[in-house]
Amino acid sequence: MTDRLSRAALVAVLAVLGFVAPAPAAVAATAATSCYGGAVTVHYGEVRDFGPYVTTSRCTDINMRMTGGDADFGWACVQFARAGGCNYWTKIGRSWTTIATDVLNGTKFTVPNGVDLEGSSATFQIAF
Repeated sequence: MTDRLSRAALVAVLAVLGFVAPAPAAVAATAATSCYGGAVTVHYGEVRDFGPYVTTSRCTDINMRMTGGDADFGWACVQFARAGGCNYWTKIGRSWTTIATDVLNGTKFTVPNGVDLEGSSATFQIAF
């Protein structure tokens, strides 16, 4: 009971001093900004697979988007070093798309990729 009262008193004091907890949407926006802020830029056709990369604490998912080129869209999957094969192929457009979810920090992976028409160009960003 005293622990609950102590927390309530602390919250009341902080509120009087003008400290407020950020809204959940603000926390989510900050997390997305820090995740995407560490994105790497890659160009289709320069290599067969993008990577290898190692996941960080910046993102809980692996995300990808197309930022340039004449392709209408791209295809990508995540190939984890331990699993050896692709998780699933995902269509990548101009907005951020999750290509793997809940990935542990320190996980090594590559990103096999393709575009809608062979001969098309594309620039992508990958955030992990």
